Amino acid sequence: MEINKIAVIGGGTMGNGIAHVFAMKGFEVNLVEMKEELADKALATISKNLDRQIKKEMISEDDKKSILGRITKIIGVENTPVDVDLVIEAIYENKDVKSSIFNTLQLLIKSDSIFASNTSSISITELSVSNRPDKFIGMHFMNPVPMMKLIEIIRGYSTSDETFNTIKELSEKLGKVPVEVFDYPGFVANRILMPMINEAVFALMEGVASKEDIDTVMKLGMNHPMGPLTLADFIGLDVCLAIIEVLYKGYNDSKYRPCPLLKKMVAANKLGRKTGEGFFKYD
Repeated sequence: MEINKIAVIGGGTMGNGIAHVFAMKGFEVNLVEMKEELADKALATISKNLDRQIKKEMISEDDKKSILGRITKIIGVENTPVDVDLVIEAIYENKDVKSSIFNTLQLLIKSDSIFASNTSSISITELSVSNRPDKFIGMHFMNPVPMMKLIEIIRGYSTSDETFNTIKELSEKLGKVPVEVFDYPGFVANRILMPMINEAVFALMEGVASKEDIDTVMKLGMNHPMGPLTLADFIGLDVCLAIIEVLYKGYNDSKYRPCPLLKKMVAANKLGRKTGEGFFKYD
């Protein structure tokens, strides 16, 4: 199957990044949001990120106009064009909301279209819709999407080889490196990353070291580009908590128990960069 026309559901951090990279590679993109102001915010973010690429001489002003011209904003999931070849859901980590969106779309979108979720931890098999389980797959992009090369391609229980191969080839056309992953909680990236972040929060809560020193140990000792607490702030502490809870529930293993400090900070709405304060403070 040839993919030409895309719908991206959600214009947040991941959604606008996904729309950005598809439009850069010449695909027609429908960016679907629930409200006009959210769609406009997503397009403004894409425009700003394209300006950065112009400054780095990666693209020209004319390129920017062409890229933005290939993105159409759509207000309301029910207004997603029926003839899209691929739907990529990129909303926040909530299984019920994601499932509701896919159940709505399966009645609207042409039957041979592929459905994909950008979920970072939720079961692809459990999200898959009844009328096309063979055409349902996970496409877990990394943040920031325009810069990061990896895509985890997650096979659900019924995902066909044809669907997998189509998405693998598509990922390569985007200039990404696709990695095949099977459907287990957290997949690979977050099954390894989130326990590390969670353990760093435990170390902070138990007074093992200061937040600055915990990050320094991982940067200088393990050559990580940023420390785990800074990374948690970048990802969003609510997202980190949601993922570690999926791991805890999915494996029923105490090694994935969310740190009480992480839960307390999310309850206090100290979510990291997006709220101006997490483990560190931001302007």
